[in-house]
Amino acid sequence: MSLGIVFHAAAALAYALLGLGQTRRLLREDSVAQVGQTARLCLLGALALHGAGLWLSLLPDAQLFIGWALALSVAVWLGLVVYWLESFFVQIDGLQLLLIPTAVLATLLAALFPQGIVVPHAGNAWLRAHLVISLAAYGLITIAALQAMLMALLDRHLRQPSNANANAQRSLLARVLDVQPPLLMQERLLFRVIGVGFIVLTLAVLTGSIASLSLTGRVLPFDHKTVFTLLSWGTFGVLLLGRRLKGWRGRVALRWTLTGFVFLILAYTGSRFVLEVILHR
Repeated sequence: MSLGIVFHAAAALAYALLGLGQTRRLLREDSVAQVGQTARLCLLGALALHGAGLWLSLLPDAQLFIGWALALSVAVWLGLVVYWLESFFVQIDGLQLLLIPTAVLATLLAALFPQGIVVPHAGNAWLRAHLVISLAAYGLITIAALQAMLMALLDRHLRQPSNANANAQRSLLARVLDVQPPLLMQERLLFRVIGVGFIVLTLAVLTGSIASLSLTGRVLPFDHKTVFTLLSWGTFGVLLLGRRLKGWRGRVALRWTLTGFVFLILAYTGSRFVLEVILHR
């Protein structure tokens, strides 16, 4: 068993304990206190374990190794880093109740499915830059997609008639949604993340083009990864343009966000999942 698997398993346990503590507090107090220094340090410790697992898994024996579960793990880790930094400036404590279970799932999958491939030509500087930037784009778009799904659930929850006398019978999901930041604050944060993600995704396309040109003589290879990446890039570009020119928001923005996320997942993670887990290639 590699150290990468061990650290991913340890990170999954740390995230699970954090999530359990938050859930117990929510069930007992029906509220989530503002994230303090201790909570941030605990999350930082889990992120450190997770980051160590990624480092040991992605760079074994001076090589560059990548698989579908590792790509997903990187995306979630980077997304949590963004959340951790944002929590110093914006009160988004309730988001942690949704992000932590996602981190548990991602780290468990990375520990259970360590399959992948050694990236050829990893010594090429442009290729390495492309991979780093691409993984950063995955992380930012993943956090945007998770937040979009949360906003869709919250919007539906707010439209349902409430009964002040039924607090004791409320589901855990309802209680989680009750402590989320206001929709307007989440929408501003969502478009901030999408804006940065679009810039990083643009850099990923540009560095990928340069790396492809230096290695194969072609600007972009015509394969599923390129097609789906460009579809995702175009989707987020149209969304940001629609936001600026027509004031897109609400359900329209959420649908475009999730569509762009699906395209990006299909560009790499989805295909690698089929090859490595279903077809065993």
